[in-house]
Amino acid sequence: MREGVRFMLALIVRRLVSLIPVLLIVSFVVFMLSELVPGDAATTLAGGADATPERVAEVRTQLGLDRPVLERYGDWLRDAVQLDFGSSLLNQSGPTIAEEIAARLPVTFSIALAGLFVSVLIGIPLGILSGMRPGAPVDRASVTGTSIGLAIPSFVVALFLITAFALDRDWFPALGYTPFSEDPWEWLRSITLPALSIGLFAGASVARQVRAAIIDVLQSNYVRTALSVGTGTGRTVVKYAFKNAAIPAVTVLGLQLSGLLGGVVIIEQIFSIPGLGTYLLRALSAPDVPVIQAVTLTFVIIHVVMNLAVDISYGFLNPRVRVS
Repeated sequence: MREGVRFMLALIVRRLVSLIPVLLIVSFVVFMLSELVPGDAATTLAGGADATPERVAEVRTQLGLDRPVLERYGDWLRDAVQLDFGSSLLNQSGPTIAEEIAARLPVTFSIALAGLFVSVLIGIPLGILSGMRPGAPVDRASVTGTSIGLAIPSFVVALFLITAFALDRDWFPALGYTPFSEDPWEWLRSITLPALSIGLFAGASVARQVRAAIIDVLQSNYVRTALSVGTGTGRTVVKYAFKNAAIPAVTVLGLQLSGLLGGVVIIEQIFSIPGLGTYLLRALSAPDVPVIQAVTLTFVIIHVVMNLAVDISYGFLNPRVRVS
């Protein structure tokens, strides 16, 4: 037991150390990408197309945009490590960017996690049932349904759900978001349609991966042995097959959460939800460079952390990973 814990701690330390150069490279790429955003922040703040060149130059100096790129990157990285992203260029007197992210991140995360729950609720049972009887009617129906789910974009699903369950039947709100602390029931109603919009696509992907993994594991010798001694198919799948088949599913779920966070950007705009997605889209239209940098870096860090969690989960599901 102690040896297993030691191996897991060593695995976690190795993964954390390997993240340092990755985060440095990612932070530099994020900073440089913001340099390529169309438009000029200094011109926008100076008054737009009517601004004089002198005023634009003055604003550019105030923002430090006249300094070398590497010098600005060093200052930005030093502040970012301390979670200090400054203030929005369009709202200097309002909340800081870090405060806005702290307020909006739980909103975005709640929708993404709800979408992940929907994908698990749909994908895992459907994938197991389909993989246990490949070629059967339930399998053919599953493959057809998942193909349709993968083909329809989430924003199309969102528009259909709004029409069917918000406008026609008034079962759920079409727009807006209610914090959980204010009213848990209204919070659940406000995130249901957004979660379904992104969760159906993710559920189809999870079902495909679980189906393929179950079919592969059922062909292994130890599963055939369990079946030959009279162990029922359902019990064999639950007790023996699913744990080994779970590794592809865990990979997909970890990556799906990152993908769901990206999909929430559009869904939040459709449902008028005050999350990171609407914050980022508003910054892109400005352009508000500090906000773009901070929100993009936040999404990237979440993606990296989710990959780390997936790697660590491999160690629990497959002891061979701990040794390697």
